[in-house]
Amino acid sequence: MDSFSLLIDGFGAALTPQNLMFAVIGVILGTAIGVLPGIGPAMAVALLLPVTFGLDASAALIMFAGIYYGGMFGGSTTSILLNTPGESASVVTAIEGNPMAKRGRGSQALAAAAIGNFVGGMIGTLGLVVLAPTIASLAVNIGAPDYFAIMVLAFIAVTSVLGRSRIRGFSSLLIGLTIGLIGLDQMTGQSRLTFGSLHLADGIDVVIVAVGLFAVGESLWVASRLRHGQEKPIPVGQPWLGRSDLRRTWRPWLRGPVIGFPFGAIPAGGAEIPTFLSYVVEKRLSRRKDEWGKGAIEGVAGPESTASASAAGTLVTMLTLGLPTTAVAAVMLVAFQQYGFQPGPLLFEQESGLVWTLIASLFVGLALLLVINLPLAPLWAKLLRIPRPYLYAGILFFASVGAYAVGGEVIDLLLLFLVGLLGFAMRRYGLPVLPAVIGVILGPAAELQMRRALQISDGELIGLVNSPMALVVYAIIAVILAWPLVRRFLPRAEVSEERIDA
Repeated sequence: MDSFSLLIDGFGAALTPQNLMFAVIGVILGTAIGVLPGIGPAMAVALLLPVTFGLDASAALIMFAGIYYGGMFGGSTTSILLNTPGESASVVTAIEGNPMAKRGRGSQALAAAAIGNFVGGMIGTLGLVVLAPTIASLAVNIGAPDYFAIMVLAFIAVTSVLGRSRIRGFSSLLIGLTIGLIGLDQMTGQSRLTFGSLHLADGIDVVIVAVGLFAVGESLWVASRLRHGQEKPIPVGQPWLGRSDLRRTWRPWLRGPVIGFPFGAIPAGGAEIPTFLSYVVEKRLSRRKDEWGKGAIEGVAGPESTASASAAGTLVTMLTLGLPTTAVAAVMLVAFQQYGFQPGPLLFEQESGLVWTLIASLFVGLALLLVINLPLAPLWAKLLRIPRPYLYAGILFFASVGAYAVGGEVIDLLLLFLVGLLGFAMRRYGLPVLPAVIGVILGPAAELQMRRALQISDGELIGLVNSPMALVVYAIIAVILAWPLVRRFLPRAEVSEERIDA
């Protein structure tokens, strides 16, 4: 009950008129940015991160919670209306959502997605309330070897499930780790990769890296692929669900969190896997097999609920261990760090009021998302009519303003566009962006924990594996790395058994 009493206090802070206003602004801004073509929740959050610079910590994080869930709603809108997923987790939604829109049922698809986001987010955030304090209390006893092992697990898990190949995933991670090395050594004070520049002595700000890789890189990539002429947006109408639709969607809405939350709470690469699993489960349980691929509403409701619950589960790992396993969580970690807070086991003790205000604002943001954005879906659809050259020119402008606001120096703009060119090159050659961002954020921390563990063991490598938890984590890493090799033999074994039975 202690957690729920703290949550009630958090609601008291989140529901003040000022903070409620910031939550409303966050939801509207997040949806407005997230609904634009090719912009997912991660890019929306990264692009709007500089907007919160002038606010106090609690107001900024409340606004950020609204941006977070608003961006998720916007990403599903583009998937349904334009078949343009803002992120990989929205790909599954497009499979059934876009055919529904083409059949004139775009309003029903948007409603199923919005309510699915609400239900999955509410159940997932309740899981956050129940589990996060317990995990945080257990994590206080985690030592340097354990932290290093967990961070290595995050590196391996993220790079193994994203992108077309593991080689590209690890290449992206290496790029991020290299960027993370820029600056002064935390323990010796020696400069690394600064090329004699005093500005680089503090390293490249993570905000510049995140905005550059996501916003600038994506804008350049889309600009390079623009063609003359533009498809007309599909009319949306007023979102509503009839009795038949409700009978088909309420079970997928409730099954989604069961699949999504556990995947989000472990370093498993975000919502890509659970949304696909949800799609498979709903297709198998459906009685209308002939509709799948042509616009089955269960294929929208289940994955959207799953993705929202997975996002809430991701916050468990981010808040209690300081480990971002998705792009959105990585940018949210940057938001904490810009106010001097370090997510981890001690956050719930040292900044209890702030944390529970943030968690309460997640519930508020979800409710506002449903109340405000569901009737405004036709308006968001009109934003899709903005010509893409104007759209991405505006994104580059706001990204530049945000980068300049970080340090107030022109060199930050140069760094922004250099990182943006790097993000463009990564997209050109199929390298996933998330591992690079994770490498920039966790790389310095992983190096620090590794060196602490080696200092404790007088430089012996055994110091990295001298605890039961570290051994368990490395065993999990070994399974993740070996699974593709093992999986190659499984189908052959099944085929051979079928031949024997025959």
